[in-house]
This record gives sequence, C-alpha cells and structure tokens, in this order.
Amino acid sequence: MRKIIVGSRQSALALTQTGHVIDALQQIAASQGLEVEFEIKKIVTKGDRILDVTLSKVGGKGLFVKEIEQALIDGEIDMAVHSMKDMPSELPEGLVNGAIPKRVDPRDCLITRDGNGLDDLPQGAKLGTSSLRRASQLKAYRPDLDVQSIRGNIDSRLRKLETEGFDAIMLAAAGLERMGWTDRISAYLPADICLPAVGQGALGIECRGDDLELLGLLSLYNDDLTATTVMAERTFLAELNGGCQVPIGAYAVRLHPSHSGQDENVIQLTGMVASPDGATILKETLQGHDPVQLGMAVADELKRRGADQILAEVRG
Repeated sequence: MRKIIVGSRQSALALTQTGHVIDALQQIAASQGLEVEFEIKKIVTKGDRILDVTLSKVGGKGLFVKEIEQALIDGEIDMAVHSMKDMPSELPEGLVNGAIPKRVDPRDCLITRDGNGLDDLPQGAKLGTSSLRRASQLKAYRPDLDVQSIRGNIDSRLRKLETEGFDAIMLAAAGLERMGWTDRISAYLPADICLPAVGQGALGIECRGDDLELLGLLSLYNDDLTATTVMAERTFLAELNGGCQVPIGAYAVRLHPSHSGQDENVIQLTGMVASPDGATILKETLQGHDPVQLGMAVADELKRRGADQILAEVRG
C-alpha cells in the first residue's frame, strides 16, 4: 500500500479542493486495482501570513506555493494541490505538474450587498478586490467605482462585505463553485469586461518529476483540453515574466470547427496587460494549433504595443 502525503494550504477552499482531488484519485486508483491511501499535511504560505498589505506590495512570485514546493523538494510531502492561478509560470527544478484536471468556471464574479450586477452598482460604489488585474479592468469599465484592497480567504472576504462597508466584492467563480456557494454570486463577469487570471478555474497537481509511480496515477486524472489551453496561458505569462502581482490576464479556449472554419484543434488565446489605474488596457486575440507558440505570439504582440513599459512601471 502506497501512502501519499498531500500538501495543502489550510484555508477552507484549499482543503475542499484537496479533498475533491483525493476523492477522484482514490476512485481512479481503485479502478486500476492500485492500493493507495492519502494523508493531508497543512502548510502555511507567505501569502497566507501577510494579510495586511496588497499582493502587489508583498512582492515575489509564488506567494501561495513556495513553502509547499519546498516541502515537496525536501520529501516532506509527495504531491500538492494548487489553484493554477497561484502557480508561477516556471516550476523549481525537479518538480512537475503531474495533472491538470478538468477546469471549472474561469470567470470572475461579483457579490453585491443588494444582489445587483455591475452596471447597477450606484455611482462611487465601494468595491473590494485583492487583484490588480481585476481592479484595473473594473476601473476601465466603471471609472466611478471606489476600488479598495480586500485580502483574506473567501469566507473572510464575504464577511467583510457585510462588516466593512463594501457595496460589492470580486472573487473567482471557481472558488465559490467548489465550496458550493454559487447562490452567493450576484453576477458573472464576461471575459470581455474582466479577462480571467492565467489558469483561473483550473487546478495544478504538483509532484516530483522522479516519482514515476505517482505520475502514472496522476496521468489518468489529467484533462488534455484543460492542460492544452492552460499551457497557452502560462506560456503567455512566462514570456511577460508576470505573476499575480501585475495586471495580466489570459484565457484560451479550443474553438469548435464551425467557429474556426478549420479543424477541431484550433486554440484561441486572448491576452491582456493593463496599467493599474485602468487608463491603458492592451488586449490581443490570436489563434493557433501549438499552445506554446500561441502564447509566445500573443505576448510578443503585446510587447510590441508597449506591454513591457507598463509592466516595468508596475514593478517599479
């Protein structure tokens, strides 16, 4: 019997996601006649410890994964379940994404005090988000909004909506979906108003590259479509040397042949770089077959249009 120790952040969402993954892997293992058991090891990350400043000011990449990755490298855990949008575009040497399971809803959503949508918020409404990407796009769409930083896990942010005078907060729909709290969502934001974070709605199952036994099990859990589209997004992010502290968004889909006029393997990627004040929003949409080449092409086009200068100013 193989015992697999799974590293997870200790928030309710992280533990719920990890539980879903373990349940799926146990079913897969049973179908293959494999005997495995799982144990969760809770790990506190830098991003979890520092809650009184915005993510953009904390600095560094991998704020929610670095300590977990170190535990993997040190052999304290065997695998880790991450929200893909938290994962840096480059993994430490010796670590790999063993599986990217099927993506859930990638959109951002709005939770408002009165249940109204974005267009119905009153002039000057106070809106909370921890994300420069969300803030910049919301300021571009509704310059009148008073966008304020709000940190913490999902449940604490939902409480702050009631206790700290916010009219609305923005969250990833995927987290609310996984917690079973979609009834709290007032409105989903389409990608043309708020382009999602790279990998939003997807999970990354990270492990050591030499753990062939575990990699074999994880390969049965991988969703090829999600892995391909997320690869395009993560390549775009890597080319811009970006992380969650800069206003970058990307979303890739596989086009249906009737939409692409071609075969079923055409991927469409939209990438975005914005100034934090929302005054400048650079977007580009391209199509291609190879996710890596597509990600690079969209990044190169945005660089040509001045994305590097925007990102340099953001990083200070």
